[in-house]
Amino acid sequence: MTELHITTPDGLRLWSESRGDPVDPPVLLIMGANTNALGWPDEFVDALVTHHLHVVRYDHRDTGRSTHLDITDYALTDLARDAVAVLDGHGIATAHVVGLSMGGTLGQLLALDHRDRLRTLTLMLTAALDVDFADSMRRAVEGEPTDLPTPTPRIVTAMAHRADPAPDRATALQRRIDEWRLLAGDEIPFDAEEFRRWENAAIDHAGSYRQPSAHAFATPVPTDRGAELRHVTTPTLVIQGPQDPINPPPHGRHLADLIPGARCATIPGLGHALPGALHRQITTTITDHIGHFERTTA
Repeated sequence: MTELHITTPDGLRLWSESRGDPVDPPVLLIMGANTNALGWPDEFVDALVTHHLHVVRYDHRDTGRSTHLDITDYALTDLARDAVAVLDGHGIATAHVVGLSMGGTLGQLLALDHRDRLRTLTLMLTAALDVDFADSMRRAVEGEPTDLPTPTPRIVTAMAHRADPAPDRATALQRRIDEWRLLAGDEIPFDAEEFRRWENAAIDHAGSYRQPSAHAFATPVPTDRGAELRHVTTPTLVIQGPQDPINPPPHGRHLADLIPGARCATIPGLGHALPGALHRQITTTITDHIGHFERTTA
């Protein structure tokens, strides 16, 4: 395991970590909004490493040990460029990219704007660029109809209070557990102690129990960029969670239909979380996708 602080072209410092043998195919994990690198649990990362992959995860700006800014005056396209800076910092020319939630949005931007840096792309629990997420959140609260399903009102309410200050670590930790319970869905048993362990590690890593919220204010991607997805040439896998309360089915199918040759895989019981009970199935689905590319290009 190697930790590396990377300086971006605009002077920000990004914390990153790599695991596995550097001679193995590289995988860049891009986490969702306002979540640091430990949103990818150690067990999940190590499961990928056992498939002979060199795995890199990193803290977005305004999370974890990366630079925290006083004002959110950046766009999601800047966060995508941060991912490129991480690849550069690790000396990786091309990588298999796995993005979850907002990380999936950034993965789509990489496929459009930095396609030469991608070997394959896996988009997990995310929406296509032609979906106006902020408008979907508003419609969820107001009960307005949409072509694709909106987030559930309960999760919209929970996310709206995410940045509320907590009086102490124990309160902050319990709020995080309660939110994960909503995100994980109802089909498989929720292991509160597992998520408590992971969130304690994330808090220790960041050195603060304050829940980040800056990414909610980042300039979104114009929805008309969704039309560009029909020109994506990167081999793409979309993973849909049938229990996902943020991007419910058929968001995954819609995204896969926009990208030529993309495959949509549904993992039973999966919500908008990475419970340990599903790690093996998720990582096997990802590594099968990566392995197919590595075999056909060898």
